[in-house]
Amino acid sequence: MHSPTTFLEIVGEPRHPAPLDRAALVLIDIQREYLDGVVPLENVQAAANEAGRLLELAREHGVPVFHVAHGSGPGAPVFATDGPYIEHLDPVKPGPGEELVWKTHADAFLGTGLVEKIRATGRDELIIAGDMTHVCVSTSTRSAVEQHGFRVTVVGDATAARDLPDPLGGVVPAETVRRTALAELADAFAVVVKDHTAWL
Repeated sequence: MHSPTTFLEIVGEPRHPAPLDRAALVLIDIQREYLDGVVPLENVQAAANEAGRLLELAREHGVPVFHVAHGSGPGAPVFATDGPYIEHLDPVKPGPGEELVWKTHADAFLGTGLVEKIRATGRDELIIAGDMTHVCVSTSTRSAVEQHGFRVTVVGDATAARDLPDPLGGVVPAETVRRTALAELADAFAVVVKDHTAWL
């Protein structure tokens, strides 16, 4: 049996991560809701720590940084804008000069003005990390590529997921959810790297 090949490899797409001098960093939904709120994720603190290392790298190299946060409005069952769980986790709190963009959909680009903000930097590649791997990271990556023409690198260990009910019976473990979502993105949409050391 031969080793599997991704669609991106078959069509000859480059497999190197986004060059730091051409990329913008997009950090998605690294918020308290996923740590100690209604929908805690497996290994979310470790993923946030890795995203923090990625953020430090971006700052050192002058990479434009965009923090995306989900807000569902006051009194919402998750990501309530009048509650404490919309706060960013400590390793990725926005710094001076870094854009904070609020979203209400899984797609970080839908109705947020994020595309225009990134275009204004002159960058044409994205480095994406955040939560959840299988929802907002996956949806935003696909949108970035398919709808907006960016080339994307996803940093796998800077993303997190949770156990999901299997509609065919049982439970899909969080790590299986995360790894499957990353494999899908790597197959046809993005370069996927393990962590920030891809740029060291």
